[in-house]
Parts: sequence; structure tokens; C-alpha cells
Amino acid sequence: MPEGTDWSEAETRAIVARHEDREGPLLPILHDVQHAFGCVPEKAVPIIADALNLSRAEVHGVVTFYHDFHREPAGRHTLKVCRAEACQAMGCERLVETAEARLGVACGETSADRRVTLETVYCLGLCATAPAAMLDQRVVGRLDADKLDALLKEAFE
Repeated sequence: MPEGTDWSEAETRAIVARHEDREGPLLPILHDVQHAFGCVPEKAVPIIADALNLSRAEVHGVVTFYHDFHREPAGRHTLKVCRAEACQAMGCERLVETAEARLGVACGETSADRRVTLETVYCLGLCATAPAAMLDQRVVGRLDADKLDALLKEAFE
């Protein structure tokens, strides 16, 4: 099933069935649900919880704890700006504000055209080249306003 399709109870149940006999099946189920539907829809939570004999709150807690799980479909591209201490010391907050202004969204949101989701992370491992960001899976160090604009331009092409 292609990523980002409409939610299907039958497909959710099939995903759960593929994993429910494994030890620790919740994370693999959530990853597969997100891959199938572009997010972990709220409607999927009670199905997963029931199958795994967990409370809805437990499943919801895992979905909301891990930043890589989305409750709404993410954009085609994801821009993650590091806000860890080294990046803070090098001005990442100005870059976050700039990205929010350019995209018209706050961190954790997706642009209206669904091209870019803006997120923050707390360490990309590029502390020596702070501030840092990651567009999709490509990391960029020594981020400044010009590099940020180039990343955004790339995401909108």
C-alpha cells in the first residue's frame, strides 16, 4: 500500500496480525501503520490497543512520545532543526523563527500545501558544526539563513 493512503480498518488489522505474535510488537505495528497511511490515525489506536491487550492511553502515549510518529500525515519533505545546547549557543532559535515565518507554520506542523513538515530535534550529532538541520535524511551543519533558504527552496522544487 503506498504511503499516505486513506485509513483502512481492515489494513490496520492486517498489520496488527502480522506482528501480534512477536515479542514487543507495538513499535513495529506503529511503524507499519504510519508507513501505510502516512501517520498513525487516531482511529487505529483502539484497534491496536485491543489486539495487544493494552489501554488506548498506553498506545497513545507511545505515539506521542516518539517524535517520528505523526498523528497527521507529514509533508513530502521534513525539515528538522536541532535545538540542542550547542545549536542554541550558535543561534538556532533565530533559524527556527525564520523557518516558521518562511513556511507559515509552527514547529510540529506541516505547510498548507503539504510539501514540508517543520520539526525540531535535540541533537543531530553535528555539535562541532552547529547550528544544524536535516532535510529528509540529509544533514547540514553550519546552518545560516542562506543555507536555510536553500533547503527550503529545495523542498519546494
